[in-house]
Amino acid sequence: MQIVLFEDQVWSRFLPLAYTRPVGELRMGMMTMAQRYARVMNTEAVNNTRLPLRTIFPESSAQLQLHVNARLFPTASLLGELKSMVPGDVLKKDETLLARCIDTQRENAENILVSKAELTWIDRITDLFSMNSMAMKFDFELMPKTHRLESMHPSNVIIGNPALLFIHESAKVYASTFNTLDGPIYIDADAEIMEGTHIRGGFYLGEHATLKLGTKIYGATTIGPQCKVGGEVSNSIFYGHSNKAHDGFVGNSLIGEWCNLGADTNTSNLKNNYSNVKIWSYAEADFADTGLTFCGLIMGDHSKCGINTMFNTGTVAGVNANIYGGGFPDKHIPSFSWGGPEGWEVYDPDKAFGTIAKVMQRRGQTLTEAMKTLLLHIFADTSHHRNSAS
Repeated sequence: MQIVLFEDQVWSRFLPLAYTRPVGELRMGMMTMAQRYARVMNTEAVNNTRLPLRTIFPESSAQLQLHVNARLFPTASLLGELKSMVPGDVLKKDETLLARCIDTQRENAENILVSKAELTWIDRITDLFSMNSMAMKFDFELMPKTHRLESMHPSNVIIGNPALLFIHESAKVYASTFNTLDGPIYIDADAEIMEGTHIRGGFYLGEHATLKLGTKIYGATTIGPQCKVGGEVSNSIFYGHSNKAHDGFVGNSLIGEWCNLGADTNTSNLKNNYSNVKIWSYAEADFADTGLTFCGLIMGDHSKCGINTMFNTGTVAGVNANIYGGGFPDKHIPSFSWGGPEGWEVYDPDKAFGTIAKVMQRRGQTLTEAMKTLLLHIFADTSHHRNSAS
């Protein structure tokens, strides 16, 4: 049976990251939600998503399908209910649809089941870093690992339980410290940790990712595949292929794919008066209270900033924004914006595609026509944001 993660009516709470991926592909802990369900259910997981994304994330063609709300974290009690479902079963709680099992080749007589499980929902975009520690501990048990720390280079230091540290045999790790007292640490295949790095768990370093010399990591932090990160990072998530290669602080932040933060970029994650942080909500078309004291930068895919960029507490940058200049840029930077505190222009899609193609080529990938079509859709869909900002 194939797992199909479906989006519900509140998917827009996860913009700008959800502009370029389904909710089921949001990264938290050591994997995406789709990868997590595939592991716990021991099967393939795909996404049932919005039309603009379907050329990149195709729908299921399996006969037997178990549709699960993509915002549901797979707790043990929920998994017990999901694994017992058969075609026709519909799992609900308080009239909210949790899951549905179907056989696409037959008529399915509907059988309503009421969930008794303790549910853990991902309700808003800031939950991704707020719940990252929980997800990190859950995922560490699912990740493939054979502990052979006796082969780790003797220049490294472990603080805490060695069983909560896994370093892939192909990773290059030298003269660094690993503290597992607050959470597990997983270093994936072909990753590199340069000398003088200090890591406090929970922490995940993806395949072919790099931590530069003297990097300081506070958990719970996730660095996706092929990222290059340096400086100081705390409780943040970097999606794949993004760079923060130099000094500067990023805290309580979400950085999308193919982003680049210039040298000495800094994010404020705490207001001077210690009040709750408000961020731009695409769902409410206004700034909304996160309920959090700590919240830094949320940046959509393909966005970049120049050296010495300073981001205010709770800044949201959309997809493919190019940010530079002195002072603090706006707290909401619309997609396809070019500029900074001194003013903004529209970032022409054709020029953007040229830059994206060069960046992706450096990592051995190409900008597909399907992705161009999606980005053009985002450009058109966000024009009112740029108009209101100008």
